[in-house]
Amino acid sequence: MKKYLDIKLLVLFFVISVLTLSVSCNDANDDFSDVTKIALRDAGNKILLSAQDSTSLVLPVKKIGNYKYSLEFGSSLAFDPDSLVSIIDTSFKNSALPENYRIEVIQCENNEVAYSCEINSESDKSILPCSGRVLPFSCYRIEVKFLDVKPLSLTKKILFHLYILFIISLLLLYFYKKKQAIDKESSAASHEIGSFKFFPEQNKLVKSAIEISLSKKECEILEIFVSRPNQIITRDELTKRVWEDNGVIVGRSLDTYISKLRKKLQDDKSIKLTNVHGVGYKLELQ
Repeated sequence: MKKYLDIKLLVLFFVISVLTLSVSCNDANDDFSDVTKIALRDAGNKILLSAQDSTSLVLPVKKIGNYKYSLEFGSSLAFDPDSLVSIIDTSFKNSALPENYRIEVIQCENNEVAYSCEINSESDKSILPCSGRVLPFSCYRIEVKFLDVKPLSLTKKILFHLYILFIISLLLLYFYKKKQAIDKESSAASHEIGSFKFFPEQNKLVKSAIEISLSKKECEILEIFVSRPNQIITRDELTKRVWEDNGVIVGRSLDTYISKLRKKLQDDKSIKLTNVHGVGYKLELQ
C-alpha cells in the first residue's frame, strides 16, 4: 500500500512541475511581449519626431504572430529608412531585446512592402538595401519579426519557479510523511480506560491531548487489567505473567507498580485500582 502512495505522490509532483513550468513559460512570454510593445512605441514616437511630427499618434502595438509585431501611426508620414532602422535598433538594445530581427515597412493602401531589411547581431550578416532613399509621404505600417529567439525555459524567472517548485515539493513530502506518522499512530491498537486512551505498543496513556508515559512493567500490568476489567486478578497471576515468565522473581515490586499506576489514573474518579485483600487486584470501571 505504501508503494502505491509513494507513486501517487511522485505523480502529484510531476503534475505540479508541469503546471508550474507552463505558468512560468506563459509569464515569460507575456513579459517578452510587453517589453517589445513598449520598445516599439518608443521607437514609433522617435520616428515621428525625426519626421518633424510632434502631434500624430502612435497607435497601440499589436502582436500579429509568433514573435511578430505591428506598429502603426495615426497619420501619414515620410521618413528615411536608415533613420528608422537606427531608431528601432537603439530602442531594442535599450530594452535588451533579441538582436536578430526583420523589419518590413508596408503601405496601408495596398499592403505592398515599401521597404524591408534584416538585422543580425553579426553586423556583416545584416541586410540593409536601398540606403539613403527617403520613403515618400504616405500611410505606412511597420512590422517586426524576431528571429532565432532563445528558448525562455532557461531564463532566470524559470529557474526561480523551479526553485519554488523544489521548496513546495519538500513541504508536500514533509506533510505527507507527517500524515503517515499520525495515521500510523492513530491506527495503533488502543484501549479506552474511562477518559484515558491506553496505547500498549507505545507505552503511554493519553488524556485530553496530554501524554502520560508508562514504564514497560507498568504497561504490561495495565494491559492485563484492561483485558479483564472489573474482575479480580490474583497476585500470583500478575507476578507470574510480568516477572516469573522472564525468569525473575520479585517480592514487593508488584505493590510498587500498582501504586504508580493509581497515581497516573487518579485524574479520572471513575477508575479505581482496588486491592482485594489476600487475593489480588481489580480494575474497577464505572
